[in-house]
Amino acid sequence: MISVIVKDEETTVGMLTVDEKQFKTGSRGYFGVGKVKIGEKRYQAQVQLVEIGSKPQKDSQPSS
Repeated sequence: MISVIVKDEETTVGMLTVDEKQFKTGSRGYFGVGKVKIGEKRYQAQVQLVEIGSKPQKDSQPSS
């Protein structure tokens, strides 16, 4: 699990935790959602971290 801090200027307004995820595309990474409050308004936030190069490569050989 990874924690992501959300700041408005220098003020921390939220922290999201993201868990490991295997995406439908085959890529690996982390994903999480949460809510943060900035001023008097609330927002839904999402964080997606995708490992570059983690998506399985398709076979470049044509099938017979």
